[in-house]
Amino acid sequence: MRYLLLCLAALCIACTVQAQQNKPVYLFSYFKQNGQDGLHLAYSHDGLKWSALKEDSSFLRPTVSKDRLMRDPHITIGPDGLYHMVWTVSWNAKGIGYAYSKDLVHWSEQRYLPVMEGTDSARNCWAPELNYDPRSKQYIIYWATTIAGRYPNKDTAAESSYNHRMYYVTTPDFVHFSPAKLLYEPGYSVIDASIVQEGRGYLMFLKNETRWPEEKNIRIARAKNIEGPYSKASAPITGKYWAEGPTAVKIDNHWVVYFDKYRDHRYGALRSKDLQNWEDISAQLSMPPGIRHGTVFSITTDAFSKLQNALAEQVKQTRP
Repeated sequence: MRYLLLCLAALCIACTVQAQQNKPVYLFSYFKQNGQDGLHLAYSHDGLKWSALKEDSSFLRPTVSKDRLMRDPHITIGPDGLYHMVWTVSWNAKGIGYAYSKDLVHWSEQRYLPVMEGTDSARNCWAPELNYDPRSKQYIIYWATTIAGRYPNKDTAAESSYNHRMYYVTTPDFVHFSPAKLLYEPGYSVIDASIVQEGRGYLMFLKNETRWPEEKNIRIARAKNIEGPYSKASAPITGKYWAEGPTAVKIDNHWVVYFDKYRDHRYGALRSKDLQNWEDISAQLSMPPGIRHGTVFSITTDAFSKLQNALAEQVKQTRP
């Protein structure tokens, strides 16, 4: 009997260790100030308490575009096992930045992707994100652009007369790209779209950018396919404050949406089981100081160990 109890205890310990090893680690890519010093990363085991990696110093400094900024960095893991990143390079460029990494520490040469250069009246490319679409075996890259005169601007108080819509390109290899196409046109200025898969369909978290009458809130649109068409956006899920940069992840059967409460200079978060009823968990959230417009993604504990080892090796190599 004692032998049987010892075997059961050993099995329980092994199962607990295995469960801990299978539990994801959550990472958050973000920028600080105006994005001059580039990519920052934080990690969390519960999605609430976040700690900056590398003592909150830059993982990658921007080198492309005349402004050399790295704002709104978004990272996704491709089927090739690489971390693919896109970012905003300037307030008024017609392209975006792109780089990839095998470990988040060592990065490829940065490239400028001229996604809207063929549109003369395009004014900008803001907050790009990318997803891999297993159906088409291609990546979809999407961002917000104002094309002067393209849509009636009903918002007479809009900053700099911006009137954004969401556009996208597809690529199988980050070498060959489709022409830019319209992704979402809700009838008002929209920015900061972030797409996640839910079941057999897709959710697009987005910001209604209308200044007057005041909106500046986060909403959700849905589609069967990642390229749309997307539904009319939901009612706001955020409260009576200005919010932007939504990013979502599923944690313990809850959707958690993080967003930048940029007027308050802090982050907020909402949680929901059904995407209808939302609980504000901002008071439970602890983020690195100065964090701005980030995106959340998860990696395995093994991948996180490799990241920590790569960081430790980098520190060794830079020591005098």
